[in-house]
Amino acid sequence: MGDDGLRQSTDLMRTRGVDERAIMAFTRFYAMVEHDATGHIHEDTIEPLGEVQTLADIELTTTEARAALATSVVLKLNGGLGTSMGISGPKSALPVRDGLSFLDIIARQVLAIRKEHDVELPVVFMDSFRTQDETLQNLAAHAGLEVEGLPLSFLQSAEPKLRSDDLSPVSWPDDPELEWCPPGHGDVYIALQSSGLLDTLRDKGFRYLFLSNADNLGAVCDPRIPAWMADEDIPYVAEVCARTRNDRKGGHLARRRDDGRLILRDSAQVAPGEESFFADNERHEYFHVNNLWIDLDVLATQLAERAGVLELPIIVNRKTVDPTLKDSTPVIQIESSMGSAIEVFEGSRALFVPRDRFRPVKTTNELLLVRSDLYELDAASRVVSLIDHDEPFIDLSKEFRFINDFDERFPHGVPSISEARSLVVDGDVTFGRDVVCVGDVTVRAGEPRLIPDGARLAGDA
Repeated sequence: MGDDGLRQSTDLMRTRGVDERAIMAFTRFYAMVEHDATGHIHEDTIEPLGEVQTLADIELTTTEARAALATSVVLKLNGGLGTSMGISGPKSALPVRDGLSFLDIIARQVLAIRKEHDVELPVVFMDSFRTQDETLQNLAAHAGLEVEGLPLSFLQSAEPKLRSDDLSPVSWPDDPELEWCPPGHGDVYIALQSSGLLDTLRDKGFRYLFLSNADNLGAVCDPRIPAWMADEDIPYVAEVCARTRNDRKGGHLARRRDDGRLILRDSAQVAPGEESFFADNERHEYFHVNNLWIDLDVLATQLAERAGVLELPIIVNRKTVDPTLKDSTPVIQIESSMGSAIEVFEGSRALFVPRDRFRPVKTTNELLLVRSDLYELDAASRVVSLIDHDEPFIDLSKEFRFINDFDERFPHGVPSISEARSLVVDGDVTFGRDVVCVGDVTVRAGEPRLIPDGARLAGDA
């Protein structure tokens, strides 16, 4: 059954025009799934990360910063649709702050750096087959963003979703595109090579690639990092932050016991029964920001030595073929994480960075934070914190999960939370204008409830 399922899957991929290197990676992962691979990383096989270099300790002159940026490229992972937030198009097109989308803010950030340092600094987006067209339409509003000779976008691969019962490609006639999925952002290395972009960048003299998620508004290109890499001959850098209670589900770096190499453990790779170790912020005190820096020359060498496939750890993602229909066919999506490549590059390093380099929006909880009075956009479109304490813990119930429902319940904007330690909302609650939250706030509603304009909430409100 498995051999037939693999043949059907790879035939479909070839018909679609998927590069052979991506098919090789899929074939390797398929065999692992057949042998019940889970991708779990057990706690007794790893040790905490330990002491790491701090970004604040790296100093540069203006001339050194410009030289570092002149050899750098920004790459944004932009394949997500944000279906968990009820978004049908690219998640990055969502208005996130001051009426600007992720794409708008990224474009403004890059253009500001170019102007400040007088450098070319290209930006490219790795899109999925579902996000590319709309992304390019949105970016067209930013004149001068595209660098001559380089694309603004390139496509990651696609692979069939597999039926959970027999590992054959799923069929979904209601929407055949849902039969396909991107293979996780670990595909970026193959996609860079198969698109020809890796060679093009190196031919143009670019050496360091900064990769980050498009939904992380704090991921701004910092010249100190490529300068440090060049100075100490570092092939790969992963940014980490101190974990807080808002980050317990975020992946973390650790050191593998048997060979001492740094590895990434994501939440999907936690073995059943070991969730408490994963969430222990004292044992694993840093979390993986998913901001990565890679020496393109070293990447090209590794890909050449490995026939184009880095052999990353597998992530087995179990979903339904239509993620909006929980009773649709159960499927497996075979994925990998770009951050797991840290174990491939000998001499990889972790770098402790300030919290302002991690401003993600994965859920409406985080959207509330970014839209709140905790932050503002400065003249360079950087997300700047206006507080000198930890951001509050936010927990919104299912009534706020989708963006349309969220906006309906905050018709005048989100409440002030600069004086709050936490905000928990449970139920169908609509907030009026100029609501202020102080301390630990819990709002519950058994039936639809309206918080009046100007209300000051504290405790059980």
